[in-house]
Amino acid sequence: MPTTEELERVLRGAGLRVTQPRLAVLDAVHALPHADTEALIVAARSRVDGVSHQAVYDVLRVLTDNGLVRRIQPQGSVARYEARVHDNHHHLVCRVCGDITDVDCATEQAPCVTPPLVDGFDVDEAEVIYWGRCRSCATTPAPSADPSEPVPPAERSTS
Repeated sequence: MPTTEELERVLRGAGLRVTQPRLAVLDAVHALPHADTEALIVAARSRVDGVSHQAVYDVLRVLTDNGLVRRIQPQGSVARYEARVHDNHHHLVCRVCGDITDVDCATEQAPCVTPPLVDGFDVDEAEVIYWGRCRSCATTPAPSADPSEPVPPAERSTS
């Protein structure tokens, strides 16, 4: 976990003003990898009492736009945020509980998956999501629905 001083340096390094809401949200994203906005609001409010929903949404947008935070949204899930940026990693997503785990790219260089050549298009990144069942859910019977379909958000827990 970065210290407050390190988070301040990160914000300044991106040319951003250091504010209490920005520090609180950036700290929360570091503390809660793959958290959704609601979890980040709760965490930010534990540090800055009274920070509004809108302030957290605005801070997340600024942090994402400036490359300090990565927004991911696996199919069927709400947006999640992580502080692990500027590396070539992917995600494992559990179809049952919705848990998300980071996984390093097998080739360690971007892009790790090369599409067919398209004239004039220079590919520099590939986003890969592996779907399956986590260790905890693997012991439960597989759902009878089509296994290629993700679990609807209403039927999965947030982790």
